[in-house]
Amino acid sequence: ANNPIWLIRNGELQSFGPDKQPIGTHGAEHKPFSLHEMQLEKGDCLYLFTDGYADQFGGPKGKKFKYKQLQELLLTIHRQSAGEQKRITGEHIERWKGNLEQVDDILLIGIKI
Repeated sequence: ANNPIWLIRNGELQSFGPDKQPIGTHGAEHKPFSLHEMQLEKGDCLYLFTDGYADQFGGPKGKKFKYKQLQELLLTIHRQSAGEQKRITGEHIERWKGNLEQVDDILLIGIKI
């Protein structure tokens, strides 16, 4: 919730914005989620994720990883196999984190068409 869907097509990243609401219901007000429809093409890569990867502290200055770095990483590796992407993203965040604690859940789902 509150994270975009990223589509990488022909080496370019498109972002489909999130709704500013949690997945679970809170209170009496119920707002429906937006429906995003897109024509997918062979070779497209979709990425869904929690904020845990971008919010992880680390690196030489102990700063957050940030979404921009995650975009750059995915643009670099999106042509790799799913297994290779899993290995690369896992190793990358572990190196970034270093000796610091993991601050949140980290979920990154990639779907290649």
